[in-house]
Amino acid sequence: MLKSLNTAATGMAAQQTNMDVIANNIANSSTSGFKRSRAEFEDLMYQTQKEPGAATGLNSYSPNGVQTGLGVRTAAIQKDFANGSAQVTKNPLDIQVEGSGFFQVMTPDGEVAFTRDGSFKKDPSGRIVDKNGNILQPEITVPADSTGLEIAPNGEVRSVSGNAAPTTIGQIDLTNFVNPAGLKAMGKNLFGQTPASGQPVQTRPGLNGAGYLAQGQLEASNVNIVDEMVNMITAQRAYETNSKVIQASDQMLQSINNMR
Repeated sequence: MLKSLNTAATGMAAQQTNMDVIANNIANSSTSGFKRSRAEFEDLMYQTQKEPGAATGLNSYSPNGVQTGLGVRTAAIQKDFANGSAQVTKNPLDIQVEGSGFFQVMTPDGEVAFTRDGSFKKDPSGRIVDKNGNILQPEITVPADSTGLEIAPNGEVRSVSGNAAPTTIGQIDLTNFVNPAGLKAMGKNLFGQTPASGQPVQTRPGLNGAGYLAQGQLEASNVNIVDEMVNMITAQRAYETNSKVIQASDQMLQSINNMR
């Protein structure tokens, strides 16, 4: 059996994963706060027929050796947390993080999650929640008689009621991680803490490296459609080339079978 058959098959499988990642990026090009991903690959084991530097005679050594690679595999799918562009909505509960940091929310099952999607709403009790009903942490309740909200760049939330002076009703804090790329994507624009991400560090917006908040706008996806199209074409051509290797290997085996 030719090793090239299995080697090319690993290449096709890797490019299938690459295409899956690219497809997810393109599908979420309009998702608020979405962060694009990139597939990363590594080579597999090598079959060594001669070690590099092996002795080939008296005081002579092989400069390169003979090592045959056995294919490729997906090593990681890296999240790119570069900031997306701003989308002005003028909705008072739409909040963008201008810089690093995550909003912290509490899911219905009591689990803490983190998100870059700042499109918040009010639930029937007046609490500020995300589009799936997860409660923003620290919890903030908007008074029933409130006619408007003011959210300062440092996260201070003030309620406006009639002609009275604005009243502070809460503080929006941000959470940072040593390694945001180590967060677990949970779907619904949420991320979960993992040992790879490190411990969450809660801070006021604008302090300790955290970004400021901008009311009335959202962070768009950081997916660049043109780049993704180029990556898709590259992945498609690599997939086709690996399939050609399998065809060529099959023809070589056919030639061997046809020998008389």
